[in-house]
Amino acid sequence: MKLSIIIPCYNEKNTIKKIIDKILALKKINKEIILIDDHSIDGTKKIIKNYIEKKISKVIFHKKNFGKGACIKSAIPYITGDLVIIQDADLEYFPDDYKILLNAYKSGKGNVIYGSRVLGKNRYLLKNFSSVYRIFFNHLLSLITNIICKQHLTDAHTCYKLFNKKILNKIQLEENDFSFCPEITVKFSNLGIKIYEVPIKYNGRSYKDGKKIRLIDGLKALLVIFKYRFFKK
Repeated sequence: MKLSIIIPCYNEKNTIKKIIDKILALKKINKEIILIDDHSIDGTKKIIKNYIEKKISKVIFHKKNFGKGACIKSAIPYITGDLVIIQDADLEYFPDDYKILLNAYKSGKGNVIYGSRVLGKNRYLLKNFSSVYRIFFNHLLSLITNIICKQHLTDAHTCYKLFNKKILNKIQLEENDFSFCPEITVKFSNLGIKIYEVPIKYNGRSYKDGKKIRLIDGLKALLVIFKYRFFKK
């Protein structure tokens, strides 16, 4: 099987080359990398053009800053893999955990596998999540997702979502920003899919280090969960 790795990127000049190198260094994974620069203005685009573009399968440059969901939608036409995973361009997640998600898929645990930052033991620690507000909203959103979507998730808004390309073809993504995360989870649920979780490593960064998701994104996520579960399936 071939793994398509989608990487939305916006203003990540300090990490983009490092994360690409980590992915390229992975052994025994048949993969393609689709990188979408969401109109970076900090020098990221120059790094991509000079050091990255020739090393990976596809680079897409947005002419405006649209958001994470828009990046993923731009990547969809270029996916040639059997499986898809989302990878942030920062260093919060560890690509060597791909094998954990892939093993769960190959062993028949499900067609949709999420990498949970809190599964297996209490990982709601400030050293991981950097803010008590992030801990609170992550737990609250996961709880509401479980109730509304009839799932049993510990980390509904994780970046690491691995799924079969055939399932993606059944979903029409609409959200352009961080609301992609609750949207796709709800739409998986609307298809009757039970999402399986595996534990992964996580090293959250602070806003001063470049964290982009804000309180307003958490509030919008709540609306999106109800929107696609009850009003716009």
